[in-house]
Amino acid sequence: MKEQKWGLLLLTAFVVGNMVGGGIFQLPATLAQVASPFGILASWGITGIGVFFLAIVFGRLAILKPELSNGPQDYAAALFNKPRAKHIAGYSMVWGYWAANWPSSAAVIISFSGYLSTFFPVLKSNRVLFTIGNFSIIEGNLITFLVSSFLLWGIQLILQLNYKEAGKINLLPTIMKVLGFVLFMIVALSAFQSSHFTPFSYPVVGPSGVKHGILGQMNSGAISTLWAFIGIESAIMLYNRAKSGNDVERATILGLVVALVIYIGITILTIGALPMKDLMHSTSPLVDAFDRAIGGGNGRYILAFIACLALLGSVVGWVIVTTEVPFIAAQKGYMPEYFAKTTPNGCPVRSLTLTNLFTQLFLFSILSKTLNQAFMFGIEVSTLAYLVPYLISSLFLLKIAYTGEIFKNEQTERKMTIFVSICAFIYSCWVVITGTAELVTFFLGIGLFLFGFVLYPFFHRSTKII
Repeated sequence: MKEQKWGLLLLTAFVVGNMVGGGIFQLPATLAQVASPFGILASWGITGIGVFFLAIVFGRLAILKPELSNGPQDYAAALFNKPRAKHIAGYSMVWGYWAANWPSSAAVIISFSGYLSTFFPVLKSNRVLFTIGNFSIIEGNLITFLVSSFLLWGIQLILQLNYKEAGKINLLPTIMKVLGFVLFMIVALSAFQSSHFTPFSYPVVGPSGVKHGILGQMNSGAISTLWAFIGIESAIMLYNRAKSGNDVERATILGLVVALVIYIGITILTIGALPMKDLMHSTSPLVDAFDRAIGGGNGRYILAFIACLALLGSVVGWVIVTTEVPFIAAQKGYMPEYFAKTTPNGCPVRSLTLTNLFTQLFLFSILSKTLNQAFMFGIEVSTLAYLVPYLISSLFLLKIAYTGEIFKNEQTERKMTIFVSICAFIYSCWVVITGTAELVTFFLGIGLFLFGFVLYPFFHRSTKII
């Protein structure tokens, strides 16, 4: 039976679902901790422009290089001529993207648990159950960890039973998510108070006690706001299941536009509904803003339900994209054949299981941190690791445009492509530089990528590279 390919609608649902699912639900509170209202909007603005260039990079590559259907791993390999260098480059991108998705998926699950606490307040309990040395086990953290783990492995079971319908499983929650945000914006508008934007700009004191102006706030918010757009590459990573490269390009651009409208609208209205001092301490900011708008406390349950459903779909989307990476790479020789094993219904079960095992490791951060801290830890580590594939994709598009490999007579399009790829490359470099502000997180993020080189000889001991 011929495998049914995914068209524009399903691919766009993956892009929107993976971006919006893990981004906006927690980020208003996270950004309020590091920036003033002006700093928050400035961070969204510069990130939106930078990601727009990245979206064009991925869209153009899908059209210009359809034979390189596996995204950054193929682009990295194509930068080199020698077989060994091509293989190592391709492998490093597979490992980097796969590893980045572990903390990313964990962060989305943590966000889901934050909204689930609306229905089950025990998830917020601060009661100390027991202490081992200087480490205390908090009741709410332990229950949240168990719920998050159950969700992860429950999704594993569902996908093992019906992996081929995964695209449709992701579609409904994405549609409900967008409709839910439209509802939120209509309701939150009634609670909008411009006084919450006053003062509009002010210095923010960081954890180290240093005051940050607008540029410092933009630097602090850069990783967080880029995290909200992680997933822009979802369509290109699912190229092998797409009907055409045109659908991949259109889904990438369309998904970005939808996300931008949602992010800007939600951010402005959330700040308008909640004072900054309340917003920065909120574990579920959109629910709190919705509740403030309608009063009585009942509306929060409606939005929390929509948020949980949307995030559930997002977790499914991220698990699918993450699972596909080593599975497809194994078929091309970048990863061991072990990852290419499938069940009779087409589920890459070994790739799926290992993906979830590594994601589980990052869920342990819940036990030692509050939900906001665990969420922030997950997004900073994963975002820095994502940036290496983004950098390589921009560099590859620059190479083929600059050398004239693709554009023979279309000089205007060639120059525009060079401009876009340079802008995307510079933006990615800027976010990497801002990530060095927190050295521990920086080394965890980049170290997660570099650790793949240590494993390379073990993964490919019996691989012949010609």
